[in-house]
Amino acid sequence: MPVRSGVQYLAGLRDGRDVWYGGERVADVTTHPAFAPGAQAIAQLYDMQQHPDYRDRLTYPSPQSGDPVGVSFRMPRGVADLVQRRHMLEVWAEASAGMLGQSPDYMNIGLMALAASRDVVAAADPRFGIHVLRYYEICRERDVCLAHVPIPALRPVAETAQTPLRLGVVASHPDGLYVSGACWPVSLAPLADEIVVGGGAALQSGQGPHALAFALPVATPGLSVVCRETYGRMGSRFDHPLATRFETLDGMLLFDHVRVPWERVFLSAHVELHNHLLRNTGFLSQIGHQILTRQVAKTTVVLGVAQLLSTTIGISGFLHVQAKLGEIITTLEALRACLRRAEVDATPAPGGVYVPQGDAIQAGQRLFATLHPRLIEILQLLGAGGYMMTPSEADMHGPMAQAVATYYQGAGVAARERIQLFRLAWDVVGDSFASRQQLNEREFLGDPVHLMAAQYREYDTSAAVSKVRALLGHRDVREPQT
Repeated sequence: MPVRSGVQYLAGLRDGRDVWYGGERVADVTTHPAFAPGAQAIAQLYDMQQHPDYRDRLTYPSPQSGDPVGVSFRMPRGVADLVQRRHMLEVWAEASAGMLGQSPDYMNIGLMALAASRDVVAAADPRFGIHVLRYYEICRERDVCLAHVPIPALRPVAETAQTPLRLGVVASHPDGLYVSGACWPVSLAPLADEIVVGGGAALQSGQGPHALAFALPVATPGLSVVCRETYGRMGSRFDHPLATRFETLDGMLLFDHVRVPWERVFLSAHVELHNHLLRNTGFLSQIGHQILTRQVAKTTVVLGVAQLLSTTIGISGFLHVQAKLGEIITTLEALRACLRRAEVDATPAPGGVYVPQGDAIQAGQRLFATLHPRLIEILQLLGAGGYMMTPSEADMHGPMAQAVATYYQGAGVAARERIQLFRLAWDVVGDSFASRQQLNEREFLGDPVHLMAAQYREYDTSAAVSKVRALLGHRDVREPQT
């Protein structure tokens, strides 16, 4: 089956899934005001795959059927394939202004990584390698929308055998594993077709029931999704142009004795494999390619907003403003450099699939997480009090419309254009949607301190140390022998 349309994607969400919002069960996530904007945003990405302007960049012929399937599912066999994949990722990232943390391409790539490294999971059980490859092929051919959630760390709270808090196996039968517990947060869970669970916080010996990797439809009996309140605005798109389009609600997955058929199990009871699953399969470097591409797109939007703000309010000629814009440009170019190095220095895994250079991917992600707050601060400093004095769309059409048109003009810009720009900028820097975006960029892959320390521990510093030792022991050739 070729790539799906947006209509087909939306129809697939009307499957009786158990989604909760505001204390009530959601009858249809495609029409509920808290979920519909995000569902429409994802649907538009699927529509782009069939649009003649984008089709060649977003799809490639299936190795099984010859039908067009998503490029994000493709197993890259060289640097050229990674560059082609980035071109695809750029189309979707730019369409969403980099605001969708887990668009479908994220886990398409992640599942591909697991399937390409199926020998890793097959080391625990040969069936698991077969399972993950077959599941990948099904998702590729059916254009399944996937969300991913790692198994969370154990919390220091009371827990009874009757009420497991952390997701784990509670029974094993010939028809599959039975799991109970919770996973969180999952940003695409209420709007995905299926959930892939796997990897996560390190386990200790004896915690085998929590060492899991599997996939299930969101509409599986016993699986519920409890969502947080929307940070977006269910109102005027003019007033909140980003929040009303790109909000996808985070959810907690609750498993109540849920059956996972054996053919959907990729890992079970193998603690060591669980602890290294995402790294040893190349999962982190592969999805990092998508993450870094999205972050480049988002930084480009920040630069565009900063430039327009500066010219609209007539401050672009000031040296300190130019220096701030230069900071954004420096961040953007550094991210692009990391992304390109990750592609050029990619290496083939044992199965022949090329994996982006991991150090470059991690460096780009850490850099963005560190500098993103500064990017937002620059926008805040540039817009300053203008954010607190921006009228709404209703003001522009109410009794004070003429006064608004007169007093909110910019430097050679009509009031409407100036107001519209400040409303967009506020979605980036100030409202609840913006706050969630900022928190997500800081904590998306985990605690930044632990991640930075882990990068140090895993980095080979021997070449740098050797160079310094050589300098310390260097003797000038002109120095007389003694």
